[in-house]
Amino acid sequence: MTAAVPAGGEPRLQAVAPGLNGRPWISQDWLDVVFVHWRVDVSAVAPLLPAGTRPDTLTADGTDDGATTWVGLIAFRFEDTRFPPISTGRIGDFVEVNVRVYTIDDEGRHGVVFLSLDAGKLLPTIGARVATGLPYWWADAETRNGDGRVGYAMRRHGTHLRSLVEVRVGTEVTEPTALETFLTARWGMHVHRAGRTRFWPNEHEPWPLHRASVVSLRDDLIGAAGLPFGLASLEPDSVLYSPGVTTRFGLGR
Repeated sequence: MTAAVPAGGEPRLQAVAPGLNGRPWISQDWLDVVFVHWRVDVSAVAPLLPAGTRPDTLTADGTDDGATTWVGLIAFRFEDTRFPPISTGRIGDFVEVNVRVYTIDDEGRHGVVFLSLDAGKLLPTIGARVATGLPYWWADAETRNGDGRVGYAMRRHGTHLRSLVEVRVGTEVTEPTALETFLTARWGMHVHRAGRTRFWPNEHEPWPLHRASVVSLRDDLIGAAGLPFGLASLEPDSVLYSPGVTTRFGLGR
């Protein structure tokens, strides 16, 4: 499904998933999701993107100056991974921390590009890397929840790279801002593999969101992914939390 195009402008980002064409090939529960974002100039992101895509842009106040894009550090728990109708059981339950940026392609499809994905189990890491071509890494990873806080800690095997993020969950978002929709309502990912860039669509119910605040944050992954050195040491421009959704992916095209 192609996004609607306003007169004289880019296709609009849809707040509700457009739906998949055909049956999903995989579904997963994404739980206790922490979204931490920084705004950056498009020049910091553009060299890292696959052919046929460019940085998707939006300012913090919901306007588009064509120069402001976003870097996300996203941490969450995978549970109940299924290749319908087959469930992987607890093999598919693990913690992931990823670094992502925001893209739009030549067909007007808004998506994300994952610059790294660190997962807390070896078999899913290998399987996901082989099946999708995404830059998955095996890591020690754990989650810490309680007293209104949600936290994640990970260390990538064979390296000194670590990420530690803990947030305090705040008020529920009853009406997301344009920026909150931009950062969370992403209905696909752009993946470069075998010389081609494909768009892998996904769908899920609208994110139940809460605004949040950082309790502690230390991250080496953003710099290791080729983004500006020291970005993670700056105060984030957006911090959100969601109890989670069930996500379904269609085949890449």
